[in-house]
Amino acid sequence: MSETKQLPLREEVATSVTWDLTKIFADDAAFEEAFKEVQTELTKADTYKGTLKNGGAAFLEALEFILDVSRKLETLYVYSHLKNDQDTANTTYQGLYARASSLLAQTSEAISWFEPELLTLDDATIWGYFDEVPALEVYRHFVQQTVDNRAHVLPAEQEALLAGAGEIFSSASNTFSVLNNADLVFPTIEGENGESVQLSHGLYGQLLESTDRRVREAAFKGLYSVYEQFRNTFASTLSTNIKAHNYRAKIRKYNSAREAALSNNHIPESVYDTLVAVVNKNLPLLHRYMELRKRLLKVDELHMYDVYTPLLGEAPISYTYDEAVNKAIEALAPMGEEYLTVVKEAFNNRWIDVVENKGKRSGAYSSGAYDTLPYILMNWHDTLDQLYTLVHEMGHSVHSYFTRKNQPYVYGDYSIFLAEIASTTNENILTEHLLETETDPRVRAYVLNHYLDGFKGTVFRQTQFAEFEHFMHVEDAKGTPLTSEFLSESYGELNRKYYGKALADDPEIRLEWSRIPHFYYNYYVFQYSTGFSAASALANKILHEGSDALTNYLNYLKSGSSDYPIEVMKKAGVDMTQATYLEDAMAVFEERLNELESLVAELEN
Repeated sequence: MSETKQLPLREEVATSVTWDLTKIFADDAAFEEAFKEVQTELTKADTYKGTLKNGGAAFLEALEFILDVSRKLETLYVYSHLKNDQDTANTTYQGLYARASSLLAQTSEAISWFEPELLTLDDATIWGYFDEVPALEVYRHFVQQTVDNRAHVLPAEQEALLAGAGEIFSSASNTFSVLNNADLVFPTIEGENGESVQLSHGLYGQLLESTDRRVREAAFKGLYSVYEQFRNTFASTLSTNIKAHNYRAKIRKYNSAREAALSNNHIPESVYDTLVAVVNKNLPLLHRYMELRKRLLKVDELHMYDVYTPLLGEAPISYTYDEAVNKAIEALAPMGEEYLTVVKEAFNNRWIDVVENKGKRSGAYSSGAYDTLPYILMNWHDTLDQLYTLVHEMGHSVHSYFTRKNQPYVYGDYSIFLAEIASTTNENILTEHLLETETDPRVRAYVLNHYLDGFKGTVFRQTQFAEFEHFMHVEDAKGTPLTSEFLSESYGELNRKYYGKALADDPEIRLEWSRIPHFYYNYYVFQYSTGFSAASALANKILHEGSDALTNYLNYLKSGSSDYPIEVMKKAGVDMTQATYLEDAMAVFEERLNELESLVAELEN
């Protein structure tokens, strides 16, 4: 009998490949001290209530109190969620995270009076305060955003009730996270060499890239056999979460949950609709790619477990983590020394939690607060895809670093709409670097294949998710019960539209909706698609238009939330209210699809 591969326990992971959270709090006791400090501060919140009418100085004092409490709370929350994510089965940090989440809800409730009270003042009074107290000037854009939102802010008592229900509104998402990351037990399958492999979220993606079709099929069917068992539970959590989105939008007098989600960043709904329309128009390109995949894999039927494996067999290139670090630094050289200095700091000073361990949150992300480092979570495997993930998350972290170094706390963050542009610009630059430096036709074909798969996953697939997410919200608003049967049937139909006739109709993929965390994030996923497309344009400018383009890009990274996202991007050189950037991205996809087809023809001859 071969031995089953087991994930290491958290305490068995080498310190050098873990993130250093002592830079946030030296230990849990320091966290507790800071926690009590915020609790004490919160008791003062009511003393500021009713003071906004007392002049510019009182207005400034109340505003800065709220921002100061929020700033301290964010640090607490980030520490607790990072600790929890490194081992979601650790009950100590489950508790820490739950308490921080509770304090977050309490804080939201305690300061929820601010916006409604601000909006009892007329514009003349508000802007008169700014003339009266010069120190307020830095907050002008922040206050303008609230003033612009007058029609959707409730009376103070109702805002307090809504804020107090924050934990209730997030309970479905939290339940999904615990079930998906800690409680699900996936089966053991037979690996490529006959060994027993314990399926996990992290390994699933790697196994779908296996060149052994038997392994891919076993991983695919094994994973979905578990989701099939819990399909009704997942339908319940997802439906509850969507109902919460629709409910909050309704009571805030928005026409839809989508309008509510996009309005905070002044993103027109037409940006969403244009994305779906352009992608749908270009689905024949994805269908053509699926036909190529079916032909090259030499299969009678192309299944969903066949759409991630490399087209040309075993990868001709792979990277250990250390090799990936060096390759990332090399590829990102066009970003300039100012950018590279931050990248090297991240690699050298334990900003990154590298390897997968038992109970660790799946996937990868960049996270942090204004007063912490922009940490990166990875679940490393030696693949080209992981190199791309590394430079992707590094894009987020450098964006965070530059924003926090160049903006005050009030603008020290940025919308997800902007975030995905920074990360995928790095991916595009890595692709260009690999295509410029690799001359072996097999390696070039593999990189092109990887790019096309990345585009498929980031633009086509995420738009598919976005289309389904909006569909679910619309159906719920109409009163349609979001049962597992309804969701599965609807998702299966959408999947067939996206992938075309080359793909067999696997019943398992109908359940994909049940395992997508981003469906709980409230109109989040479309920004992957818009971001990747905008990044394509920006990478081209950085690589081919000289220092001014790089300066504009770095200024975008340093802008934070000091202006609306659409305006920030216009200054960077991309107008995302138009379809042009999307069509240009599709043109690059087609160009690289053409090149891959030509290279494959050469290799076959």
